[in-house]
Amino acid sequence: MSAKKSTAGKSKSSSSEEILIPDKLYFRIGEVATLCRLPAYVLRFWETEFAQLNPVKSSTGQRMYRRRDVESVLRIKQLLYEKGFTISGARQQLRAEIKSDKTQSTIPFPVHSAAELQHIRQGLREILNVLNRRTG
Repeated sequence: MSAKKSTAGKSKSSSSEEILIPDKLYFRIGEVATLCRLPAYVLRFWETEFAQLNPVKSSTGQRMYRRRDVESVLRIKQLLYEKGFTISGARQQLRAEIKSDKTQSTIPFPVHSAAELQHIRQGLREILNVLNRRTG
């Protein structure tokens, strides 16, 4: 298995260590706790405080974290422990980061001239006529 590096944020702090997140689909809470150097009870508490942190539960009730959940844990840890945010402040910061990601420009819808649209319609009518002749 290969591992990918995550810095859990856009800016890099000098005291922040890079953590290698294994290339897996799901992680158990114990694996995430070890990886992020946090007790499991902290992760369970953060689930109640941060909507971004929402691991799925297996059929046996085991918390299964996805890669994005692990990245969220690392970002929350960075905000709380390294940058000194309160839980409320970290929650607001994460919301602001999500909003800024959503404000990226959208891809423009292709614009066709009336003549191009007329040509496309004519082609579709011809296809429809061919299909009607086969079934009729």
